[in-house]
Amino acid sequence: MLQFSTQKNEIEFQLPHIRLSARLWGQPDKPVLLALHGWLDNANSFAPLAEQLTEFQVLAIDWPGHGGSEHRPGLYPLHWIDYLYDLELLMEHLSGAQQPVAIIGHSLGGIVASAYVAAFPERVSKLVLIEAISPLYESVSKHSQRLRDSFKDHALYLKKKDVAPTVYASIELAVKARMRLTGLGEQWCRLLVERNMQQGDDGVRWRSDPRLKLDSPLRFTFEQVDALMTEHAGNTLLITGVSGFSQISQLLPRAQTWFEQLICVELEGDHHLHMENAVGVGRQITRFLS
Repeated sequence: MLQFSTQKNEIEFQLPHIRLSARLWGQPDKPVLLALHGWLDNANSFAPLAEQLTEFQVLAIDWPGHGGSEHRPGLYPLHWIDYLYDLELLMEHLSGAQQPVAIIGHSLGGIVASAYVAAFPERVSKLVLIEAISPLYESVSKHSQRLRDSFKDHALYLKKKDVAPTVYASIELAVKARMRLTGLGEQWCRLLVERNMQQGDDGVRWRSDPRLKLDSPLRFTFEQVDALMTEHAGNTLLITGVSGFSQISQLLPRAQTWFEQLICVELEGDHHLHMENAVGVGRQITRFLS
């Protein structure tokens, strides 16, 4: 049974390589759903959806560098493959009675979950992807420029890493900035921003890892993604938003040849429809899992 380490459904996992913070909703006798958030989001992004999934416990982690989780050690560039290792060690930690019956992944979390289940289908029987379907890929001709751009970004980061972070009198400016950037409603932006900032004596500041905003040095080619995803054995539900990322719908014809079991549902909403349309998304997930 999952155990609380602090109040307000906050828990922590000390993995061999890093400490992860998380939130847990639901009754302790219910089966566990592991929820993986998107880039620059955090566990709070699943709070609206958890209210709809009352037949389950929803365990939502903060990825490293997000929310309350530790930052990755060192100053090296980050790569999405690192999250697969985090997920593998977390699944090992949750083995036995705590083993999730399904993984729910949004955006980056869905990318990681999809790749993970493609490689380790025995780990979980069902997979829910929200506005994500596979690892990102690009032409091999872009690899050299991506590597150069990434190293340039990180050289600038190293020069500025000792500069004191910006301090805000309140989180209002950050909430408004997030609204302008994503178009997400104020209440949802506030939910995300509150967990990604920390309070100090002089105000609030970001606590997310600044390296998250820098270019990755490498992205897969289509051939690599195709080889990984072909004969994907996970029983999968894909939920997309009418106003979500168009690239996902463009990839669907190919994706339908990858998955042995794939149900596709399009609902009203944008990229964060699991927050703004939590009722609709929750209804589809409950139906799929039952």
